[in-house]
Parts: sequence; C-alpha cells; structure tokens
Amino acid sequence: MEAGQGVGFAVRGRIMHAPARGVLDLHEDAVLVVDGAGAIEALHPSGSPAARDATGRAAGAGRLLTLAPLEVLLPGLVDLHVHAPQWPQAGRALDLALRDWLVGETFPLERRCEDPAYAETIYRDLVCCLLANGTTTAAYFASLHEDASLVLARLCLELGQRALVGRVAMDDPGLCPPWLRDRSAAEGVAATRRFIEAVRALPGNEAARVRPLVTPRFIPSCSDALLRGLGELAASCGCAVQTHCSESDWADEAVRARTGRSDTAALDGFGLLRPGSILAHCNLVDDADLGLIRARGAAIAHCPISNAYFAGAVLPLRRILDAGVSVGLGSDLAGGYSPQLLDNAREAMIAARLAESGTDPRLPPRDRGAGVAARISAAEAFWLATAGGGEALGLPVGCFLPGFGFDAVLFDAGSRGSNLRVWPGESAEDLLERLVRQAGRSDIARVWVQGRLVHEARA
Repeated sequence: MEAGQGVGFAVRGRIMHAPARGVLDLHEDAVLVVDGAGAIEALHPSGSPAARDATGRAAGAGRLLTLAPLEVLLPGLVDLHVHAPQWPQAGRALDLALRDWLVGETFPLERRCEDPAYAETIYRDLVCCLLANGTTTAAYFASLHEDASLVLARLCLELGQRALVGRVAMDDPGLCPPWLRDRSAAEGVAATRRFIEAVRALPGNEAARVRPLVTPRFIPSCSDALLRGLGELAASCGCAVQTHCSESDWADEAVRARTGRSDTAALDGFGLLRPGSILAHCNLVDDADLGLIRARGAAIAHCPISNAYFAGAVLPLRRILDAGVSVGLGSDLAGGYSPQLLDNAREAMIAARLAESGTDPRLPPRDRGAGVAARISAAEAFWLATAGGGEALGLPVGCFLPGFGFDAVLFDAGSRGSNLRVWPGESAEDLLERLVRQAGRSDIARVWVQGRLVHEARA
C-alpha cells in the first residue's frame, strides 16, 4: 500500500518513534494517517475518536494497513555517510592504515567509475541493498566523474531513495594520482557547479527528493584554491557541504602541519562550515571545534565501525551530544563494512560504553575509563539513526510528526530466520531496545519513502 495521485492511507498497529533526543513515543496500538502526497497527517493513539474516525475512513476506502501482532513500524533510517564507489570493497583491506587503504585500494576502485555503465551496476546494487536494510535517506560521496555521479542521483530517484549526492572534488598531486584528480582547482569548482545544476534539473526531481552536495573529499586531497572555490560555490548556490574532518591521527596532523589550525577551523576558514554541512568522523575535535560546528549549524556523521579501524581514538559522543552539536550516524561504506545502519547504532553504544569503562585491565577500575559518564542508551542510538540524522540534514524525516515525509520501515519479529523474539508481558520499551540491538535485514518486511513502497521482502 502506498500514497499517490492524491490518495493516502492509514496504518494501524504498534508504532514507535523518537521525535527528539531523550523523547520516546511508543504506541502498542495507534493509527498513522498518510496523505496522498506521502506526508504524515497525524498519529492518533488507539481508542481516541480521531483514531476511530481515521480507521473507519481508511478501511471504507480499502486503504487501511493493519499490522500483525509481531510487526512494528519505525521511521526510516538516515545514513549520513556512504562512499558509493567503494561498495565492491566493503569488508576487506581494513587492516591497512587509512592513507595506504585510500591509495592502494580505494583510488584504483574509484577510477573504474569513469565508465558510467560500471558505475550503474554497482550503484543500483548498493541503493537496492540500503533500501532493503531500511535506509530511506542516504548522503553519498560519489566519485569525481560527473557522468557516473549523475547516474547515482538518477538511480536514487528511480528506486525511490531520498538522497544527497556529491561529486567528489580533489586536486592535490601529493595524494591524488594523475588519473583521479581534477586538472585544476578551477576545473574542480566548475565540474561541481555543473553537477549541482544537473541534479537540480533532473526530470522527476521537482520536489528535490535528491539533492546535490558540495563535496571536497578532505583537506589533504585538495589545494587551498579548490577548497576556497568550493566554499564560495556553496555560498552562491545555497548548497550544503559534506567532507571528512579529523578522521585519524594522520589526517588531523596533516591538516595542522599544512594550515596551522585544526581541521574544523581550517574548513571554516575556507567557507565550508555552513548550515547543513556534514562532517564525517570528527574523532579528534576539541571544545573549541565543537563550539564552531554548533555555531555554524553544521553536524557530525558518527561512523563508529570505520572509526574502530582507522581513527585511533573513540569519538567522545556523550560530550558532543551534551555540547548541543547535531549528530547522526554514518555507515561509511566501505571504511565501515555493514550496509545496515543499526549495526552502527550498536557499535556506537559499545564504543561509548568502552570509553566510559576503559579497556586496560592493568589499571584499577577508577582509573581505567573516561572518569565521566560516556555511555549512550539504546533509545539515544535509535534517535541518532532516525530523527538525529534527519535533524543533521535539516530534512523533515526520521520521525512520525505531522508534515514529515512518511519514510518508514516495517519490522516483523515473526519473519523467517529472525533472531528477534517478543515475549509475553514485555513493554514497548523492551521491544524497542531489542529491535535496536538485534534487528537486521531479515526482519524488514516493507520500506516506504514519502509514502511510496520502495522495498518488500519476498515471502
């Protein structure tokens, strides 16, 4: 069942979302009303007059979806950091240092995207896989190839995923090979401008379901002239930015040696810290950096799986959240190996827990950990994977509030091969915690984006 041509529908059953950090709205039985444009009209608690009226009208029109006892509806997952060309290398070569991984593994693979037909094959597979895993919104790094990057944007439109896509700009000969770099800073800016205009003009994209992003790979791969030109382009085009920031000791130290400033401050100096800017990683930021990110209206894409391999440090997530900085989750395919964003939610909880407790058994407990509360709860991880990501992007997605797009995932704890169990007497909070920690692709029955059914599991 899906919305379209002015006709909506309603869903009745167990519905859960987190409209704000620390706020859970969990319904054992509720009615969610979706309008003909795929936007949420209302969420009514069961038994209310409004719920009875909405249920009756939807049922009478044959537009009521009633959930089974083991099914639960959650908001779609929001992935803030995906490298689309790296999909074929997911899960391998992660024992390398970041620079060696980029130069020896990633750059040769990205070079293959100069062939748009090759890019279409891997991009179609990736978008379908992410949708099947419940990712309804994704922010993509493509490659520097304009045609292939536009293929990714078209595929997201065709397959129904809400997306932000960036053509990657990189021109520094010290890191970028001659076959994978912009010929000049001016050409990098011009190509990015052309890509922005092309995405905005795509047929069927009048509602901006797919948006362009200004995408300098990171400071070590870009000249000052390219970074400055991209900052000016972002301002003139009103376009958001995505890049990497303080991902590892190597990257952080390279920026400091070159600019004399932190990665965050250097990006700001180039005009790349803007409202809606997504900074991937930020593992080594300090309080001054956090204040700058917050003041500029930028956000952090926390990528805990890839951080475990490349960062050399644990992101101080609790401190960042308490500082009022906007944060969501990123899979960082393929530095992160999993296309299931909930895997990153789980790893975020584990990493924060280890930061609090410490890992060195030679130290007494009082000296072993961070010395302050650092852990996050399953409810906070759920918010990061949904509404937190939506807030980071400035999009009305990630929860079931009126006016938000109906981006949703139907989990079925009774699906074949499921590891989930629902026991008598368990609360909605218990079920949510279990879903966050245990649910996977096999539990996903249906996925919608803006009221459109974009994935349905085979029986």
